[in-house]
Amino acid sequence: MRSVTYSMNVSLDGYIVGPDGGFDWTAPDEEVFRFWIDEIREVGVHLLGRRLYEAMLYWETADQDASLDDADREWTALWKPLPKVVFSTTLSAVQGNARLASGGLAEEIERLRAEPGEGAIAIGGATLAAEAAASGLIDEYQTIVYPVLVGGGIPFFPRSERRVDLELVETRTFDSGHVHLRHRVLDAPR
Repeated sequence: MRSVTYSMNVSLDGYIVGPDGGFDWTAPDEEVFRFWIDEIREVGVHLLGRRLYEAMLYWETADQDASLDDADREWTALWKPLPKVVFSTTLSAVQGNARLASGGLAEEIERLRAEPGEGAIAIGGATLAAEAAASGLIDEYQTIVYPVLVGGGIPFFPRSERRVDLELVETRTFDSGHVHLRHRVLDAPR
């Protein structure tokens, strides 16, 4: 069965965006960006909320920019063909290799898990991940912790009453001081 992974950059105090909605502090250095390039190779389909989908639209046409460096071109070549499912109540159409979700999040994840295919089901966006977490659908949490305190904003982890026990399965410290953490949910289906 395909696993569901929630991956995002996060501040040391636990936020994916600051109180002003900004996330300029998440611009990856070359080593961190290379890590995300390697990680996206393991993804079979990406589930996105509207805000993250709109932020990632840049990559749908980025390959037309002659000033892109090799790493940006490599990311674009991996991102564009990756199947994406967008959850939105306000969008009527999406671009590239994306489709609007036809059902609820749980139904989409169940269908994707049942389909033949390789690679993880990745979730991006805190609101969408919070819904998946509340339903017990996330198998793995993956963060790159940035050495910054932003003081508020949108939290990486949903605030809920439900306890979730995790097992640390991987860590990596980058030269820049960023730290990658990968945790598996202990009671997640395998």
